[in-house]
Amino acid sequence: MKRKREGEKLFVDGKQCWNKFVITTDKDSKLKDFLIDELNFSVRSISKMKRDKNIFVNGENRKPTGYITKGDLVEIIIDEEGSDFLSQDLKVEYLYEDFDLLIANKPPFMVVHPTKSHYEGTLANDVKHHIGKVNENYKIRFANRLDMNTSGIVVIAKNAYSHHKISCEMSENNTEKIYIAVVEGIVPNDSGTIDLPIYRDSEENITRCVDYRGQRSITHYEVLERMKEATVLRLKLETGRTHQIRVHLSHIGHGIYGDELYGKVDETLINRQALHAYKMSITQPRLNTRVSIISPIPNDILELIQKLGGTSDFLNL
Repeated sequence: MKRKREGEKLFVDGKQCWNKFVITTDKDSKLKDFLIDELNFSVRSISKMKRDKNIFVNGENRKPTGYITKGDLVEIIIDEEGSDFLSQDLKVEYLYEDFDLLIANKPPFMVVHPTKSHYEGTLANDVKHHIGKVNENYKIRFANRLDMNTSGIVVIAKNAYSHHKISCEMSENNTEKIYIAVVEGIVPNDSGTIDLPIYRDSEENITRCVDYRGQRSITHYEVLERMKEATVLRLKLETGRTHQIRVHLSHIGHGIYGDELYGKVDETLINRQALHAYKMSITQPRLNTRVSIISPIPNDILELIQKLGGTSDFLNL
């Protein structure tokens, strides 16, 4: 098999069909340890890369058993089978893309990942279509997820390294995640913090609750607008528990409009939970630069605010 490099593209037998991963090492180590510990490649994938001679250090093919020193340029040709999802053009908007990341603007009523009951019509199905359209091939790895009826920002990692780095950043609470929600009642304080543990009492129960047996969960809030019987909140997550915002707001007596599990349902106002993942700031895994993305507030939430007597003037601030 003939291989040649052309800029940032790699051609195999004249066809562009491989992904190229390039990173400069920051310490001395065994190459295999670097691939596993730093880049999060599996032993199986490393064996395949060795077999296919897809590992290069400073332009020379190397075996994983060799050693690398600080400052070496490691290049890996990733011949990775794409995720086995049905490709569907669902007209999802993509807010940002580079060689490590793809950031989607998920609409409401869309499941992120296919399941037995949702094999089609998911965000993963549209991502699969997008990957083919831009002539790339990689396994779809979601760095974060949203409930089906929550809209907004979802991050997809294009390789194991970027997924590992973003997951670590999120677990260390170094990712800024901002949500917008419309809640029942008047929130009296202009800002505050909800620091209450969230617990799931059984695997069969989909709902969560505030309970001392749960994990510590922290949500910061700021009032954007008050209406007659409702409040628009800007929420910043310090932790990322399942249903965290929904549980916390319900617990303090301000459930989210349209939330069928924890809030107030009135389909004449809105037919899904009025919760939107509005902004996310993350670190680009290899460049170490900050990427900040905003997803505009959807029309159904803006219409809800109007129905409740609001003006949405906060959008101009």
